[in-house]
Amino acid sequence: MLKQSAVDRVFHALADPTRRAMVERLSRGPASVTDLASPLRITVSAVIQHLEVLEQCNVVRTEKVGRTRTCRIDPHGLAVAEKWIAARRALWEKRLDRLGEILK
Repeated sequence: MLKQSAVDRVFHALADPTRRAMVERLSRGPASVTDLASPLRITVSAVIQHLEVLEQCNVVRTEKVGRTRTCRIDPHGLAVAEKWIAARRALWEKRLDRLGEILK
């Protein structure tokens, strides 16, 4: 089986619209699993499955205190995608700058 890189795992996790909606909600602050499930109209069990994917790529952290599982964004996971995008952006900006010089 192919070994996925950290970037692959983050983009795979964010490819799902439900998980993106959860990350969007968590970007406003921590939330319980029940709070995440409510606007999505999916079961708590389904939210937990999505959270597992997000936790595996370090986009989300959860903490269980008593009967409540609280979820929050983990900036380290998103930083992986941000660095990958920034590297591509820098490469293309250089190429486009060179093209601009040639076209002058």
